[in-house]
Amino acid sequence: MNRSTVPVLANCLGHYDEQAPMPDLHAHFQCVWTNAIPDDHVGPVAVVPDGCVDLLWKDGRLMVVGPDIVAASPELHGGTTVLGIRFRPGAALRWLRTPMSAIVGQAVDLADVWNPGVARELCLRIGEAPTIERQAAVLQQQLLKQLPDLERPAQDAGAIFAAMASGSDEIGGRISLLVDRLDISERTLRRRSHDYFGYGPKTLDRILRFQNFLSLVRAQGKQAMAGLAYEAGYADQAHLGREIQALCGMTAGSFVRQITG
Repeated sequence: MNRSTVPVLANCLGHYDEQAPMPDLHAHFQCVWTNAIPDDHVGPVAVVPDGCVDLLWKDGRLMVVGPDIVAASPELHGGTTVLGIRFRPGAALRWLRTPMSAIVGQAVDLADVWNPGVARELCLRIGEAPTIERQAAVLQQQLLKQLPDLERPAQDAGAIFAAMASGSDEIGGRISLLVDRLDISERTLRRRSHDYFGYGPKTLDRILRFQNFLSLVRAQGKQAMAGLAYEAGYADQAHLGREIQALCGMTAGSFVRQITG
């Protein structure tokens, strides 16, 4: 990421929209989304880590966007509309048959991690659709054809994600509760977390705490930073500032100003 300029947050740029997936895909995907980039956009774009994996249709290519540990900075040209569909926790492992640790911080062609013939057919069908709305529909219709060959996401993946997202107590306590609940060792928990999310529970906790802060800012606007830091689960305002700098490459003030406008 270019540190000499303040990156623009992708979900603050242009028009972003989310919709529920088709009902039969609901067990595997969280949402279908589009992001229309303004015609006059130039400069870096920051896509902050969220613990998720997406299929992305952009510039005639269908990509798998792996989980990030720090903000990604993809090329998003002015006038582009990006289409994505977001996997539910653990679902990408079933679909791609690839551990997410293999694609952390990467965007790879779907054909490189899936059946190449099916991936090419999917790209062809989406490319023939005349509008972004039709492309979203075709993407889902083509994915529906693959469902008979797939198991639902593993239940423990959702349990791990929910426990790390809750921030209800110290990370060590939540890990101990998960180990007991799932009847596995901490080593197995770490391995499964790497397979499902690309990294271990502690890193997932860190990223989801940041997402919790992001949700609070969107809901509450420009509140006192110290109070937001405490509510999101940070030790103090300085801890929050260090995390935003590490994850996004910008100061807490710059980050909050972009979110709140």
